[in-house]
Amino acid sequence: MEANENKLITYLESLVPPRNEIVTKMEKLAQEDQVPIMDLVGMETLLQLLMLSQPKHILEIGAAIGYSAIRMAQSIPDVNIVTIERDEHRYLQAKEHIAEAGLEDRIDLIFGDALEVLEQVERKGVFDLIFVDAAKGQYERFFTMYEPLLIDSGVIITDNVLFRGLVAEDHEAIEPKRIRNLVKKIDRYNKWLMDHQDYITTILPVGDGIAISKKRGEKI
Repeated sequence: MEANENKLITYLESLVPPRNEIVTKMEKLAQEDQVPIMDLVGMETLLQLLMLSQPKHILEIGAAIGYSAIRMAQSIPDVNIVTIERDEHRYLQAKEHIAEAGLEDRIDLIFGDALEVLEQVERKGVFDLIFVDAAKGQYERFFTMYEPLLIDSGVIITDNVLFRGLVAEDHEAIEPKRIRNLVKKIDRYNKWLMDHQDYITTILPVGDGIAISKKRGEKI
């Protein structure tokens, strides 16, 4: 089964149109330096969702080297993105890539821990969509902290919610303990999302798992 899945992923990746030079450069850098950017099939899925919904204001939690923000901005010409990165080296790389892509006017990069820069983000206004792709153990805190900045018809998308398929395994058998504890947190987050009374959530088994949480809207 796993061999077939790998073949399918390779096949799907072969169908993805060539990316431009700056994107290809970032993909190569991520592979060489083991930077956890979104995988190609998952990224294409996210971009398709954005092209269908056409958000104007996106908040991204976890910029890394700027890959996702740049790809979102290139796919949606009218979108403005606020993105947060706490690692200084990656922040500086993201800043350089955003400038190289000529997107400084549409991507607002914030340096800091997402758990500590809420007031700074609040000054940027409200968002149509929030994309969570940062510290997996903090997903619920990120969601709870920033969802008040979402419009009534907004969407929150969370990446890596299947975490290499480990959420479906016997958690107690997972080693090392650090990974076991992280898998348990992600599993709890997924169940919390599915039970959230203010959101309707669907989890897609694409890439490393994408959760799409649609706000139910203003209560009548």
